[in-house]
Amino acid sequence: MNTSTSEDAYWLGIDLGGTKILAEVYDDKLKLVASKRRKTKAELGQEAGLDRLLKTGADAVKDAGIDPAKLRGVGLGCPGVLNLKTGVLVKAPNLGWKDVEIQSILKKEFKVPAFAVNDVDAGTFGEFTCGAGKGAETVMGVFPGTGIGGGLIYNGTIYQGKHWSCMEIGHLHVQPDGPLCGCGRLGCLEAVAGRLAISTAASAAVMRGQAPWLQKEVGSDPADIRSGALADAIKNGDQVIERIVRQACSALGSVLGGMVNLLAPDVMVIGGGLPEAMPDLYLKAISTSMEPKIMHALQKTCSLKIAELGDHATALGAAAWARRSISTLTKT
Repeated sequence: MNTSTSEDAYWLGIDLGGTKILAEVYDDKLKLVASKRRKTKAELGQEAGLDRLLKTGADAVKDAGIDPAKLRGVGLGCPGVLNLKTGVLVKAPNLGWKDVEIQSILKKEFKVPAFAVNDVDAGTFGEFTCGAGKGAETVMGVFPGTGIGGGLIYNGTIYQGKHWSCMEIGHLHVQPDGPLCGCGRLGCLEAVAGRLAISTAASAAVMRGQAPWLQKEVGSDPADIRSGALADAIKNGDQVIERIVRQACSALGSVLGGMVNLLAPDVMVIGGGLPEAMPDLYLKAISTSMEPKIMHALQKTCSLKIAELGDHATALGAAAWARRSISTLTKT
């Protein structure tokens, strides 16, 4: 098996999400060659989901029109609990998957080395490599979505635990006796500042008659109050929705100020649907909350930026991580 990188090497990156699977082929300079998207359809079960994952990857390679021998590696960004030593996806609650030997399965299917990492780690590595964090040494990625995920690139590599991914910023405790989090504890950051928390508060505002535009155009079901709807409600004068979003940003910014003190990143990248739907609001509100929490010596040392890669971040980051991992292996 040829694992060396070269001008004609290609890399497959896959983003396994709760609602979509995105597989993309990149050349050795990480230029996008082909992309294939398919709904995850988690309700079909684990076996069918795996089949969809592999088919999406194979379709991307086929659409790229490359010699299969030039595919050097596969990277996967996936949610849930991943054993980094064995490459086993121990549990992915949003997918209903359990004990999947995902790394071995990918290696067997594509006949090249495979590397599985946490999806937020992959997204952060993508932004570090080709996006808002390009050129920095230490980049922290924070992705407010349904929950709040975090990733850290430290001196050019993903910061990980011995066996597990880390940087679970969404589960930092921020409110004594606060709202119940999906992890089962009270007062986690994502229970206060994640999209589900924002959408739930917005739903209550609709039912109280405080958000007329949102009530007319979207309704009160939190499942329908997504990032774009929240941004549109603010643009159309629902002031209470803006206050709800700003309160979430304040809680997030307070935590991120402490993370600057702890980790001293050069760049902090804010990604995900919420910041990308309302970048100016998120940047300003988070900065306002962050700055008083940062110790004087570290003021102005960290740039706060909105992610640049959008939906491509995780797939690109996974491909880039496979490229880096193989390059490291060939040098040792």
